[in-house]
Amino acid sequence: MNTGQHTDQVDADALDAGAPPEPERLVLAAEFPEPDRQEWLALVDRVVQRAGRIPGDAAPGAGFEALTRTTLDGIPVQALYTSADAPDPAAAGVPGAAPFVRGARADGPAPDGWDVRQRHAESDPAAARTAVLADLANGVSSIWLAVGRGGAPVADLPAVLDGVHLDLARVVLDASADTSDTEQAAAEALLGLGTPADLRATLGLDPVGRRARTGAGPGVDAVVPLARRAAEQFPRVRTIVVDALPVHGAGASDAQELGFSLAAGVAYLRALTGAGLDLATAAGQLEFRYAATAEQFPTIAKLRAARLLWSRVTEACGEPLPQYQHAVGSPSMLTRRDPHGNLLRGTVAGFAAGVGGADAVTVAPFDAALGAPGPFSRRIARNTQSLLVQESHLARVIDPAGGSWFVESLTRDLAAAAWAFFQDVEAAGGALAALDAGLVAERVAAVRERREVAAARRTAPVTGVSEYADLAETREWTRVPEHSYPLTTGGSPAVGGLPSFRPADPYEAFRDRSDAVLADTGARPRAFLATLGPLAAYTARAGFARNLLAGGGIETPEAGPTETAQEVADAFRKAGTPVAVLCSTDALYAERAADAVTALREAGARQVLLAGSADVPGLDAHLAAGCDALAVIGSVYTALEADA
Repeated sequence: MNTGQHTDQVDADALDAGAPPEPERLVLAAEFPEPDRQEWLALVDRVVQRAGRIPGDAAPGAGFEALTRTTLDGIPVQALYTSADAPDPAAAGVPGAAPFVRGARADGPAPDGWDVRQRHAESDPAAARTAVLADLANGVSSIWLAVGRGGAPVADLPAVLDGVHLDLARVVLDASADTSDTEQAAAEALLGLGTPADLRATLGLDPVGRRARTGAGPGVDAVVPLARRAAEQFPRVRTIVVDALPVHGAGASDAQELGFSLAAGVAYLRALTGAGLDLATAAGQLEFRYAATAEQFPTIAKLRAARLLWSRVTEACGEPLPQYQHAVGSPSMLTRRDPHGNLLRGTVAGFAAGVGGADAVTVAPFDAALGAPGPFSRRIARNTQSLLVQESHLARVIDPAGGSWFVESLTRDLAAAAWAFFQDVEAAGGALAALDAGLVAERVAAVRERREVAAARRTAPVTGVSEYADLAETREWTRVPEHSYPLTTGGSPAVGGLPSFRPADPYEAFRDRSDAVLADTGARPRAFLATLGPLAAYTARAGFARNLLAGGGIETPEAGPTETAQEVADAFRKAGTPVAVLCSTDALYAERAADAVTALREAGARQVLLAGSADVPGLDAHLAAGCDALAVIGSVYTALEADA
């Protein structure tokens, strides 16, 4: 068939003549009636009632309320947002103008995206230099360099930075693991390496952060001499880091992290303006560091709220000014077990930081919780950001989350909660006084306790650790060498600093305990799954029990399909453990559980648990959704060790 003629060409005029008129405004749902919120809420109630979340006679709207959760800051997060929930769009302003919610630049992100900042904490100068140059040659645009204890010696700073173009790549110093004297010495050394007009650096002075970490350190006036020198001679140098990571790392809420950073920033502004610097120059000496977590929307809202709050603070001081932000993948979210899961956490955190408008972003190498990262993990960390910027084009859009009813609402509510905490800190005398008086520690401890409960009950699961643990994990990932990467960001309560919190810690401690038993005996701790009935009856609860106990390194052999209590007891004897967990349906529990418990006790069971909430005589405890998994795991170890 000859298809050479251009049959696909249609007379445009003829097509237009028969076409309907083009509407002035395209409304895709125009054929449908305007939705009624009350009717929709009634439908929600019916669905939630069928799910058993509310009683059948609940008040109208109870279903929607049941789907609303509350953050650690008391902010309700609804199941659905509409335009009525969002603040006035004008309140967010426009990019490059106060209150800077939508970003500090009027033309959007920098041409090459945000500053991709990699952390280095190598103690060997040659190794540090090699790693730094490799990163800069492969997508990293600035270096976050640990010096002193936990990093390169200050005297070796010239060797580490040999070959680095200090007029192109910003170097950010971090001597927080060492003394304030080392911090000052490192800053002086870096200033001596570059041309004053061209040196791009952040000196990393932070007496407030040091006090939060260690409970000691100089006052904020210690930053004044270097800040004045930098302001006069080094136009591209920032002197101070307002580091909120110590508070975040202690388990603080997002509002507490923001409120504390505001108080610290105000303390530095007071010191610098009191020393003669004008407001804009003083504010230009500050860089704010925030945690980016795997909770993407709270991270986005936190960074937007931070700019709003700082604009309000500086406006009260005389002129609304933008905030320079460095977002760091939260060290608290990293895990030693199943570390490849950190790849996903880091990606989400990096995405959220970019969408939230951070000026610089650090994605931690996935094995950072195990010690000093190697070349491969550093490469993956920097390529994560390269993919977000260059392949996903995330930095080409101004404020991608702007206009979202949920994000705008969360930004507003988080800013309000943070402002309240900031006022409490200021009323206590400011950041340092609030730390010294214990106000910050007390408020953060209350939130940390809630985080600990959520981790223990697995309502805030840690994938690969408290959920879906891999007991056959390759041994190379369980080694814990001396850390030279800041796995945790708090200090020691014994010396007055804020403590460190990491949800994975207690589960990984049990996994270490399991490894020790394996090394000593050749077998892991075991709990027997006393499965009642056919496979279809016990599979769901056996899977639940297996998943929970694996988080503590406990293996779970099972009986398989059984018909009698004697079959269960016989299989239990072969398993060689004093702990048994009944697994089946509530109906079969009513028929067989009591007999099974009796048979298991006669067979030598020291501890008998039940997966579910059925009331059966002779049980020691239940395994159910929301139970204290850590307490259950601990009780199993107690029973096993008592039988040893």
